Amino acid sequence: MTPDSGHKDTGSHKSAPAASLWSPAPAGTDRPTRIKICGLRCPGQACQVAASGADAIGLMLYPPSPRAVSLEQAARLAEVLDGRVSCIGVFVNPAPQWVEQVLSCVRLDGLQFHGDEDNSFCHGWGLPWLKAVTVDGRTPLAEKSDLWPDASALLFDAATADARGGTGQTFDWNAIPEDFSRPFMLAGGLTVANVSEAVQRLRPWAVDVSSGVEKTRGEKDITLVRQFVDEVRRAPI
Repeated sequence: MTPDSGHKDTGSHKSAPAASLWSPAPAGTDRPTRIKICGLRCPGQACQVAASGADAIGLMLYPPSPRAVSLEQAARLAEVLDGRVSCIGVFVNPAPQWVEQVLSCVRLDGLQFHGDEDNSFCHGWGLPWLKAVTVDGRTPLAEKSDLWPDASALLFDAATADARGGTGQTFDWNAIPEDFSRPFMLAGGLTVANVSEAVQRLRPWAVDVSSGVEKTRGEKDITLVRQFVDEVRRAPI
């Protein structure tokens, strides 16, 4: 499954990189599952992540997050990566002025909304976007996903009482219907030990990891990042 990027040329953003999170699969092939490493803060580590074979990095533009970056840090990270991977800005219930400020300073290739944003808000920025959906086992995911019909893809993550992702908690993968037809990114407690099984079993369009490849919050273990990428690439699909 390859999401429609929904990208509009606003004149202020660069187009997505040629080899990126949003690249369509070549005709007649089944492109490997995309990989997003979230919560990068250090330019040096971001470059190492790009060299590992990941397709995207996530920049936490949510100040309460322990992995948050400032505007200056985000702009520098996007600059040093220079299109080698997609840079995704992660927001949680942002004010419109904050998104506008970020987009005026940071060369992003896509947006991720991890709060209570509605479809209209998410769709109004002229870039591909992901919408995080918490999996709580109560409301069917198909019913939840109908709330964001224009999302390029949905991101399924564990429900927690006091955090918006990045907790390292998994959810019951059985909650994802076998016939779920929309592209989705799998998050929540993925590690080197379980990501191959997740890819083989669920066949997600992409996987997202943060705490599962960290030494401390915001500091990635590059050895774990490389192992994670290798496990995804080797998983039978």
